Amino acid sequence: MTYNILIADDEPEIRELLRLYLEKDGYKVHEAAGGTEALAVLKREKIDLAVLDIMMPGPDGYRVLQNIREHSNIPVLLLSAKSDDSDKILGLDLGADDYITKPFVPLEAVARIHSNLRRFYDLGSAKISAPENDILETKSLRLDLKSCLLYRSNEKIVLTSVEFRIMKLFMENPGKVFTKQQLFEQGWGESYMLSDNNVMVCISKLRAKLDHDNTEYIRTIRGLGYRLEDEGN
Repeated sequence: MTYNILIADDEPEIRELLRLYLEKDGYKVHEAAGGTEALAVLKREKIDLAVLDIMMPGPDGYRVLQNIREHSNIPVLLLSAKSDDSDKILGLDLGADDYITKPFVPLEAVARIHSNLRRFYDLGSAKISAPENDILETKSLRLDLKSCLLYRSNEKIVLTSVEFRIMKLFMENPGKVFTKQQLFEQGWGESYMLSDNNVMVCISKLRAKLDHDNTEYIRTIRGLGYRLEDEGN
């Protein structure tokens, strides 16, 4: 399968560099020099993964990411010269799947793109094997494994690919406590966790989407991790 990759950055050298490496690996690359052009490409083409420069002109990378998350959970990688944790956390909080800091090694960037595509389309939310039941339910939540959509009662909740994988783990095991390491391995598909900020931001984001009317779905178990509350808790 040929994946369509969007590279949105106002530096033509970066777009050209990534395009050469990605096309060598068989990907089809679409370029955009700013946020307005990126949004036009996203509307016109079926994009499988997007790499967005945060500081590009027009709508910046954060705003383009927000636009994507309104209707899609495709992998999104942010590209920025900013290396502060606060910038990374903001990107993750808005729904980014990964963060690449400039300057970067092209082979590492391509490896991250490949890794996110593999997790999403081969191991994650775009390709779910559920031979017995395509629906997971607990409390008022319903997770459709075929459409990759979450519903609270009849309200549709849009999830990122990482959020989907974590919710799938929770809803397959309601009431079970999972450590931050276990959630990181499930959500990001990697065993080495540099920081638990990713997990904490993801849980915070899920709570903001789920909790209402004083109903708590994900509970912190101090010193252990997190669990999804079931009917018996």
